[in-house]
Amino acid sequence: MTQQHLPTVAYFSMEFGLESSFKIYAGGLGILAGDYIKGARDIAAPIIGIGIKWKQGYTDQCIGADGKPYDTYHNYSYDFLEDTGVQVSVTIRNTEVHCKVWKTEHFGNNPLYLLDTDIPQNSDSWITGQLYGWFGEERIAQEIVLGIGGVRALRALQIPVDVYHFNEGHAALAAIELIREKMSSGRSFEEAWQATRDEVVFTTHTPIREGNEAHPLDRLEYMSAFNSLTREQMEQIGGNPFNMTVAGLRLSRISNGVAKLHGITANKMWQDVSGRSEIISITNAIHKPTWVDPRITEAYESNGDLWAAHMELKRELIRFIEERSGISLSADHLLIGFSRRAAPYKRSDLIFSKPELIAPYLESGKIQIVFSGKAHPLDDTGKRIVSNLVAMMKKYPKSVVFLENYDMTIGAQLTRGSDIWLNNPRRPLEASGTSGMKAAMNGVLNCSILDGWWPEACIDGENGWQIGDGFETSDIEALDRHDSEALYNTLLQRVLPVYYENRAKWVEMMHRSIETTRESFATRRMIEEYYDKMYIHT
Repeated sequence: MTQQHLPTVAYFSMEFGLESSFKIYAGGLGILAGDYIKGARDIAAPIIGIGIKWKQGYTDQCIGADGKPYDTYHNYSYDFLEDTGVQVSVTIRNTEVHCKVWKTEHFGNNPLYLLDTDIPQNSDSWITGQLYGWFGEERIAQEIVLGIGGVRALRALQIPVDVYHFNEGHAALAAIELIREKMSSGRSFEEAWQATRDEVVFTTHTPIREGNEAHPLDRLEYMSAFNSLTREQMEQIGGNPFNMTVAGLRLSRISNGVAKLHGITANKMWQDVSGRSEIISITNAIHKPTWVDPRITEAYESNGDLWAAHMELKRELIRFIEERSGISLSADHLLIGFSRRAAPYKRSDLIFSKPELIAPYLESGKIQIVFSGKAHPLDDTGKRIVSNLVAMMKKYPKSVVFLENYDMTIGAQLTRGSDIWLNNPRRPLEASGTSGMKAAMNGVLNCSILDGWWPEACIDGENGWQIGDGFETSDIEALDRHDSEALYNTLLQRVLPVYYENRAKWVEMMHRSIETTRESFATRRMIEEYYDKMYIHT
């Protein structure tokens, strides 16, 4: 990838995770987007971000006295945002809604433009209030602002764009605006659609069908999302109900999954969608300066004392845990990190599935586990998972911790200071899993099901451990039994003996973990792949 004549890319995302205190992200999707525009800055790639300035952002999720999570929201203001002086308008429910455009490069990132409806001209000023909050109508309004408003902001800012990259289906309405523009200059719908496809690329993330957003056409029409297209044309693009992922696949010239395995899964999942773009694989990556502790990098590169650097970080994590939870863990005992969104397929509590096996290790403190993660505010099942983890903390008060209100700060502490990074999703439902990459580059050894990115990185017993053998079945009970056995076997028979009896081998594995991941799963590789495989159109 040479810097000369690279196409300019507008990267649309509903969320961007740039720093914990900048509350415009919910989780992995946003953190990937934040890392992406930071990585673009590092290599001078002409990529700009288009997003939303959320007034309250995602939920702050705390644990009540009853051990159950509850959601809280705060109004945030940010003095580092630059006022571009630009406003654009969109139509929502046949009403003109004004969108102010802010800009930031405050976090060492390429320019990020954020649309904001919280201005006096709007009666519906709360459209950009809560990220993933409320219900279907509000979500469509937000997607009109992101997609249609985002394209109009680019025009008003006079930024020429060669490629429009949609990070997940939330931005699909941007392509509807591109089609409208072309039709208004005289092209037919089919011509405008084809010309738009030539400009758009699409990333799909969610390998669970129900997790791919869809809206009834009647609701889209009521919300003014057709944007001058007809009902028939909208149905051609996204079906009825209008599926945002299907629309993304049909509105783009090429699409991608976010790991090699996920690319295979996505192709199977969407094989019946007629007229869709090809789905290739470009594995996600992380921004090393954000996530990898310089003390680990220095020890690794100078062939210094990697264990001493790790123990310094582990003690910092233990102090952090005590400040947050009041629980004091032991630096001498194995510490497992597990922080993920509370969703059933991630099986946060799989390690507790056979209490008779695991309880003695937890009671003795030989195994310590720190959990964190949020459930979506409307996901009662996810909240039950969190409640169960809190109950386990009460059951094993010296060895199990749940850190409430998961954010980038907790993520950074855990992926630097844990000994093991545990991941046990139901394969193949983990799209990528960038937290494991952060851990790996910090010398924290992955112990994971062969899902997401891990099949590409794992050298079993050398740079981490695989749990099981990549077994897949639609029989969830059989899969959980199989993986539970594999988890206990790996952890108790393979991980513990090395940790407690062979320190030299453990440190050797830490070196291999860093060596095998630090370039392959860094943002430079990912961005270069996007240019080579998707952005540069031949």
